[in-house]
Amino acid sequence: MKVTFFSAKPYDMDSFRSAEEAGAHEMVFHESRLGPETAALAAGSDAVCAFVNDDLGRATLERLKDAGVEVAALRCAGFNNFDLAAAEEMEIRVVRVPAYSPHAVAEHTSGCCWP
Repeated sequence: MKVTFFSAKPYDMDSFRSAEEAGAHEMVFHESRLGPETAALAAGSDAVCAFVNDDLGRATLERLKDAGVEVAALRCAGFNNFDLAAAEEMEIRVVRVPAYSPHAVAEHTSGCCWP
């Protein structure tokens, strides 16, 4: 499966490259946000992986569908940036993080505040 990532940061690339190295997926990373004007970057991909500030409204989803994208994965728990009704109409499957681990959040918080 070919997956195109948007709003990709170096830590995203490092984390997800292990799956690519295992031969599970081909991955393409873009630092740019996903929106109607950047959706064409996903051409030839089976899936996109978006983040909280990406635009997954109807116009973007239409362009993704035209590009052959079948799955939209969100690297965030929220989905207020996503037109779920449009995705359902276009038969684009949606997956997301259902909730954040309170342990991971606590570890992250304590790690950023202490030397």
